[in-house]
Amino acid sequence: MSYINVSIDSFQDLVIDESHKRLVVLDISAEWCGPCKILEPIIKSVATEYDASEFLLCKLEAEDENMKIAGRYSVRGFPTVIAFIKGVEVARFHSAQSANFVRDFIDNNLEKF
Repeated sequence: MSYINVSIDSFQDLVIDESHKRLVVLDISAEWCGPCKILEPIIKSVATEYDASEFLLCKLEAEDENMKIAGRYSVRGFPTVIAFIKGVEVARFHSAQSANFVRDFIDNNLEKF
């Protein structure tokens, strides 16, 4: 599973609306961010262990208009990964994490759905 790129224009459809059908995991990152570059291959690798019907993996580049979404969710650093269920944030983590941490994050939030 690879990232679905999200922008301010597609956020409602791809994150909020889709989270009524399945878990949505949103990675908010910045191109210049070192920890973001570390986390990206880890989260992509872990995501391949799941069926696409279980959750949707999205990425929002925190730049230009997209910063309004980062502000709406009080993102203070990058990367910030937020889990959405039924249009609402249910969990988040910050910075680069291990594959086991990411897997536990996804599993714990899949149980909530």
